Amino acid sequence: MSDQSMEQRIMEAVRFIEEEIPYSPEVGLILGSGLGVLADAMEDVTVIHYEEIPHFPVSTVEGHASELLVGTVRGKKTLLMKGRFHLYEGYDVTKVSFPVRVMKALGVRSLLVTNAAGGINASYEPGQLMLISDHINFMFRNPLIGRNENALGVRFPDMSEAYSAKLRALARQTAEGMGLQLQEGVYAGLLGPSYETPAEIRMLRTLGADAVGMSTVPEVIAARHAGIEVLGISCITNMAAGMLEQSLSHEEVMETANRVKERFLALVSAIIPQL
Repeated sequence: MSDQSMEQRIMEAVRFIEEEIPYSPEVGLILGSGLGVLADAMEDVTVIHYEEIPHFPVSTVEGHASELLVGTVRGKKTLLMKGRFHLYEGYDVTKVSFPVRVMKALGVRSLLVTNAAGGINASYEPGQLMLISDHINFMFRNPLIGRNENALGVRFPDMSEAYSAKLRALARQTAEGMGLQLQEGVYAGLLGPSYETPAEIRMLRTLGADAVGMSTVPEVIAARHAGIEVLGISCITNMAAGMLEQSLSHEEVMETANRVKERFLALVSAIIPQL
C-alpha cells in the first residue's frame, strides 16, 4: 500500500482522466459479466484503458473488458466501466471500490451497477432482470475498514437505503412503459470464485436472498459513503446450485447475458437520461 492517502491517489487518477475527456460525467455505470453491450449505445466516446490510469487495477475475467469509456447516452454525460474488479481476482476491497471514488471526484452523482447473478427465488427464470432492493454482504469485507478520510464520507454511513427507492420507482415505471417485466429482490454478495453449494443456497434463501453473485457490494458501500445514489440491476443468468438438476458454468452465464442483451440495453438506455 502506498504512503499516499486515499484522497491523493484518487486525485492522481482524476487528473489523468480529466486530461483525456471533454467534460465531467454525471452518471456512472459499472457493467457485469457479458453486459458490456451498453458501450455500443454510447456516442462521442473517449476510451481509456485501465492500465493507463494511476492506481487502477485491471480486469482479469472473461466477459470483462478493461476500459473506461466517457461519452453520452441519449444526451446524458456518462462514464462507463466496461469491466469491473472482484475480490476473488486477488484485489483488496479498497482497490475494488477505488473507481467509485474516482467517479465521485469526477462529478458523478448517480451510479447504475449491473451484474450477472444466480437465481435463488424459485419464481425466477434465467434471462429475467431483477431490480436490487437491498443486499446481504456475505463477502465479509468492507471498503470502509481502516482510518476514515472525512473528505470522502462520514465514519458511519447509513445503509438503510443502499439502493435508492426513488431510482427503483423510476426503473419500474420505465420498464412498465416498455412492457418489460422486472423482478425485484435482495442480492447476496459472496466472495467466490467457486459457485455456491446447494446447502449454501438453501441457507441464503432462508435468510431472504433472491439472487447471488460475486460483485457489486463493495462498490455500492463505497458509493453510499461518497453520497452517490445507486440503482442496481441483476441479470439472472442461471438458477443457483441445487435449484435445478444441473451443474453451473461461466459459459452458461455468458450465453444468457448475450441472449438478454437487447432487452437489457433498451431498458438501461431508457433509464440513463432520467438519472
